[in-house]
Amino acid sequence: MKKINADRIHTISGDILHEHVIVLDDSGQIKSIDPISEHDRASVEILKGDLIPGFVNAHCHLELSHMKGLVHTGTTLLPFLQSVVKYRDFPEDVIQEAIQKNDAYMYDQGIMAVGDISNKTDSFETKRNSPIRYYTFVEYFDLMQKSWTEKTWKQYQEVYELAPESIKDSRSNVPHAPYSMTPELFSMLKDSNSEGSTISIHNQETPEENQFLIDGSGAFRQFFEDFGFSLDDYKPIGKRSIHYALQFMRPDLKTIFVHNTTCTPNDLKAALAWNSQIYWATCPNANLYIENRLPNYRTFMEAGVKMCIGTDSLSSNWQLSVFEEIRTMQKYQSYVPFESILKWATINGAEALGFDDTLGTIEVGKSPGLVLLQLNAEGKVDQDSTCKRIV
Repeated sequence: MKKINADRIHTISGDILHEHVIVLDDSGQIKSIDPISEHDRASVEILKGDLIPGFVNAHCHLELSHMKGLVHTGTTLLPFLQSVVKYRDFPEDVIQEAIQKNDAYMYDQGIMAVGDISNKTDSFETKRNSPIRYYTFVEYFDLMQKSWTEKTWKQYQEVYELAPESIKDSRSNVPHAPYSMTPELFSMLKDSNSEGSTISIHNQETPEENQFLIDGSGAFRQFFEDFGFSLDDYKPIGKRSIHYALQFMRPDLKTIFVHNTTCTPNDLKAALAWNSQIYWATCPNANLYIENRLPNYRTFMEAGVKMCIGTDSLSSNWQLSVFEEIRTMQKYQSYVPFESILKWATINGAEALGFDDTLGTIEVGKSPGLVLLQLNAEGKVDQDSTCKRIV
């Protein structure tokens, strides 16, 4: 048994505890949470700082880890996507080394679970052997090309079927983004997932995305034409992009909308009327890396929706650390309460991925991992704050 005390224990599910001890077995499962007076202090590891449950990275592209530093910052989304295509293929040994290195880095950063996008099978072997719990989103897109739809379906179904046994119960087929999906491919995905699955989709990262879905104009049209793609069959819907996606997705499944940089209160209202099991994943460092902008978190807080936190990929971030995402939020939108951010970084992500049976809160019976934070005098994360995995 291991006994741990800290200045403050953020259970997430209840009050912040003082003068308490967390008792864990060798597997990391919490057996009891007791007043420290019930234990011999000599048997307790006493830590200075704030203890929280391990983080959940709700949105990541681990398979792009070899692309760190290759893509310029501040280009906006469409030039960024062109760069990702350019650098996507590398020697297999380079890709595998980067995947393994960054899986280990995420674990060291206190991340216990990851919602991970897979366009290929590159990350499967690392996931199979990782101490991190992964939910794999096999991602589909046909770039509005009906001639691609059948080929795309077969290509990514093969990726889905090649998932190792250890991750087969935590995977689903998901659309990439509203602007990259024909109605036909959306419809094929709709019934391909079982009850209880979680779906992920990139949403409203840039104003041009909405413009393209509203009337077909703007930078996205040129983007498709630059790749030699025809838009002869494309019919704008006259509404913002999230409304296009809602037509084709299942309202009975948990759904993570990712980025949401240009979401409005009306967008949130429409989505919540469609499905009450929605989570909104923010990736602040990726938003700054690509578009030099952040979502207005006040919009989401006022709507009372469930937020979670992702890192996106090393093609669009400097590191895969939920703690660094928190640091960025506290720096640029410091009005967001720290306790709210902790929920976004832990239990909300765990719920979204269906991992809240073991993760996300410090409770008896769970194995959430423990992370020690060093906060500033105001109890927030600043440039001098640190995090350290304890369990």
